[in-house]
Amino acid sequence: MWFTRVSINNPVFATMVMAALCVLGLFSYNQLRVERMPDVSIPVVFVSVAYPGASPEAIETELTRPIELGLNGIAGVKMIRSNSVEGRSETVVEFLLGADMSRAVQDVRDKVSALQPGFPRDAKAPYISRFDGDNAQPTVQLALIAPTRSARELSLLADQTVRKRIERVAGVARVDVGGMTTRQVRVDLDPQRLRAYQLTPADVSAALQKVNADVPVGLLSSAKEDALVRVEGRVRDAKAFGDLVIANRGNLVVRLGDLGELVEREREPDSLARVDGVPAIAFYVYKQQEANIVETGDGIKAATEEMRKSLPPGVELRLVYADSDWVKDSLKGVKRTLIEGALLTIAIVFLFLHSWRSTIITGLTLPIAVISAFIAIYAFGFTLNFMTMMALSLCIGLLIDDAIVVRENIVRHVHMGKSHLAAAREGTEEIGLAVMATTFAICAVFVPVAFMKGIVGKFFFPFGITVVTAVLVSLFVSFTLDPMLSSIWREPPTNRLLKMPVIGHLMRATDRLLDMMHGIYERLIHWVFGGRRHRMWFPPIPAWGHPFDAQGRRLMAEPRRLRFATITSRGLVVWAAIGSFVAAIGLSTVVGTEFIPDTDDSYIRMNVRMPVGTSLTRGSEKMRQVEDVVRAMPEVRMVSTSVGDTGNGSRNTGDLTIQLVKPHERKRTQKQVEEAIRKGLAPIPGADVALGQRPIFISLLGPDPAVLDSEVLKLQDKMAKIKGITDLETSVKPGLPAYAVRIRADAARELGLTPTQLAASLRSFVNGDVATYWTAPDGEQVEVELRLPQPMRENVAQLDNLPIAYAKDGTPIALSRVADVVPVVNPEVIKRQDLQRRQAVYAGVTGRPSGDVSAEVKKLVDSTVLPPGYRFDMGGQSRDQAEAFQGIVLALGAAVLFIYIVLASQFGSFLQPFAIMASLPLALIGVMLALLLTRSTLNLFSMIGLVMLMGLVTKNAILLVDYANHVRKTGLSVAEALLQAGLVRMRPIMMTTAAMIFGMLPMALALDDGGEIQAPMGRAIIGGVITSTLLTLIVVPVLYSYVDQLAAWAKRRFASSHDAPTAGGSMPAHMPASKE
Repeated sequence: MWFTRVSINNPVFATMVMAALCVLGLFSYNQLRVERMPDVSIPVVFVSVAYPGASPEAIETELTRPIELGLNGIAGVKMIRSNSVEGRSETVVEFLLGADMSRAVQDVRDKVSALQPGFPRDAKAPYISRFDGDNAQPTVQLALIAPTRSARELSLLADQTVRKRIERVAGVARVDVGGMTTRQVRVDLDPQRLRAYQLTPADVSAALQKVNADVPVGLLSSAKEDALVRVEGRVRDAKAFGDLVIANRGNLVVRLGDLGELVEREREPDSLARVDGVPAIAFYVYKQQEANIVETGDGIKAATEEMRKSLPPGVELRLVYADSDWVKDSLKGVKRTLIEGALLTIAIVFLFLHSWRSTIITGLTLPIAVISAFIAIYAFGFTLNFMTMMALSLCIGLLIDDAIVVRENIVRHVHMGKSHLAAAREGTEEIGLAVMATTFAICAVFVPVAFMKGIVGKFFFPFGITVVTAVLVSLFVSFTLDPMLSSIWREPPTNRLLKMPVIGHLMRATDRLLDMMHGIYERLIHWVFGGRRHRMWFPPIPAWGHPFDAQGRRLMAEPRRLRFATITSRGLVVWAAIGSFVAAIGLSTVVGTEFIPDTDDSYIRMNVRMPVGTSLTRGSEKMRQVEDVVRAMPEVRMVSTSVGDTGNGSRNTGDLTIQLVKPHERKRTQKQVEEAIRKGLAPIPGADVALGQRPIFISLLGPDPAVLDSEVLKLQDKMAKIKGITDLETSVKPGLPAYAVRIRADAARELGLTPTQLAASLRSFVNGDVATYWTAPDGEQVEVELRLPQPMRENVAQLDNLPIAYAKDGTPIALSRVADVVPVVNPEVIKRQDLQRRQAVYAGVTGRPSGDVSAEVKKLVDSTVLPPGYRFDMGGQSRDQAEAFQGIVLALGAAVLFIYIVLASQFGSFLQPFAIMASLPLALIGVMLALLLTRSTLNLFSMIGLVMLMGLVTKNAILLVDYANHVRKTGLSVAEALLQAGLVRMRPIMMTTAAMIFGMLPMALALDDGGEIQAPMGRAIIGGVITSTLLTLIVVPVLYSYVDQLAAWAKRRFASSHDAPTAGGSMPAHMPASKE
């Protein structure tokens, strides 16, 4: 190959090329952003519209349905889901993967803007946002704690100091604050006084807006200067609001203070936050899309340390959670896995090659290939994330394979008496095509992985590209740097390493192992081709192994008479291989399945739902009981709690973030701690607990809410009987207690009242009406709210006598005069999907692989008969797993096809690739055994390991067949050629196999944070490599002989009409008589 000759003839140039690759790689590495996972554009847009005080039914009718109908016509929409909760409409629009999301977001904005004039007058402006992947969750969570300070003091410190400082950190997009109390100027209106002065809350609100204002007048201009003129009417002191004139009744001036009690106080909270049982204020920090998660997290931590120095005594700013810590620990673990795998691989090479020079020459491939891969990662716009780093650690064993084979062949040529220069050139050229075929086989496997469809395909695109790039660079280094160094860096005449006590003993043991493998292989080849026949039992079908001889034709003609038959050793090997494959298929039904393995990240997320109507005070007491149970666990380090409305429209919920001590500091795993928490919380009444993610999610769509509720509850009862189901819950909830004010149309018409007027007055009395704002001396904008005093808002009967308007003669009109107040039940939330009502079932999994439980649930769903017009929709991880596994199976099929194309091109034969590819199913038995013995599952990552094995296991077969073809040109028989090929290629085959096994060992052991995810991949690869290597050495020679025999038969059959070479290429097709 010309680049090998150029490299050998120009060693300085070759060295500088490698140096340039390393420099560019290191430069690219320093430019990479760090993320948890690849930056994938999720095609989802959120639309949220607030409508304060509106019931879920009103939200659905007046907001959600019009929005759904409008957005449904946008091109590329895949699915629309919505929630209508009290006071808010939330719509999720999912687009087809690959949609232009910039245009999609603009289309959504245009549609919503066109619909907005039809929204209710009191509805707020729509909020439209795009899903930002990793940024959908907080990057950092902080808590401000001060047991001796008032809630107001702590809130001022949080708002004026902590939040503003964090917002200035580079990379921070926004900071949400929970548990903070807000200052408020509240006017508790007295209905009796309003009635006496013939005023409504709307009159008071309008008057306040007029008298509490700064109004610009204009500009005074002169020859010397211009001056602005404004009228200042804003209240500077909160107490001065009581003196504001609201109305005049004859000679009587009505002031705000005459209408009720004016107080400056804290606003009634909607939620509470605690850390380890102490009241706190929580900060949820979100990063910008393009920001580096590690740098942003470190910047927030630095700002936190800076603020701690200036905080008042008794105030603590605590770090609750930092996503950047998990990312750093995970990436650090992957890097450690990569380095450990590289060192183990190099150690194996050292033991086999008996030379530190050879070890350095082959070992240089690893850093050059890994560093050079960062060039592609940067050029493709990828980030430094778990997937790209895992790709590099995964291919550690691969990267050195080419260098091992090339170097071993060069050393073999040196031992043949050639000069180092000739050995480097001829040894590389001899093995070059085979090495290229093995490398291209690996690329053929990972190219389909990189282009899988769906979201999973988007996540694995950086993975596949990274592996392909690193492997191609290793091939380039093996053909350039390795031959060049081999030609100038000569081995000493004697190997002093063999005389060293420990190293020499290990090297001699390695040689003895190879000699033993040579002997076993030689005996196997003689046994296979020795012509011995074995008496075997067969079912009444034509026997394998004899398709071209007389006995085979007779057996096929009379198959039913056969119960016992003789079979050659070759046929026995084929049947054994088939049996192993069938056994592996059987084991696959025993090995559990799941989407992604659970990780022990030392954080447990828990949601607690309390009975509908639970007050914030009662909910806080219930959550304290939950906290006490959780904090009693010895593994728990910290508990962060939020109670009340956390943004999901429900006031009867609480959320806990439980931080555990590090895995090596505790005896129980995270899953075991979760089970202990479930058992500990079981005696607490009125607290439904859900821990972690719930992978099972089933929606039921249909027109009638009553039928939906009934069918979903039936499904819940059936699912509860499935082993492994936990945290089972449905979206069917008891309704919220409510009251409907039903207007008597005749009475309202007679008095000239409209529903809007009536609602405006009632809203001010019940919910409160923010009439204006007061600017406090510290610059805070404080609401001035009008409402009824708390004692007058506790009983619905108190609403009947409220003066909602006045007749022409000044007579107050009570609510009871024009409307009836009746108790009703409002749904907590109205869920919709694809323009239909929806209910759902959610479930977690414990004690069994989630995939197995999901499969049982799917069978149950498929067997359920629904009324016409209703249908189930499986979502959650069940759907993701099905889509991912389908994509991997398609990628596997494409990989096998590409491997065949590569092999057929390499060997110039249509038949020989089948002999080589017979080693592919041999890996499956090892994969299943390894997963079964290590109690791992068949999941997304172990499936990727299986795909990778398709490329790995062909490498050994390629080396074997390539050399057999080479020596057969000298006139050797098939058996003799295969024997010599095995003896010559045994060392590189065993070296590459051992390098792969030990390179994967740190990954398989999962000793670092986040290692649980990639461990099944390493275990699957190790098991598959072991069995495929051992079986390849015997199965591939047998099938090679059959392919050669088939080619000879075809040549004889068509010899009269075809003089060209057969499909078997240039190989002699006969089998030695003495061998068969």
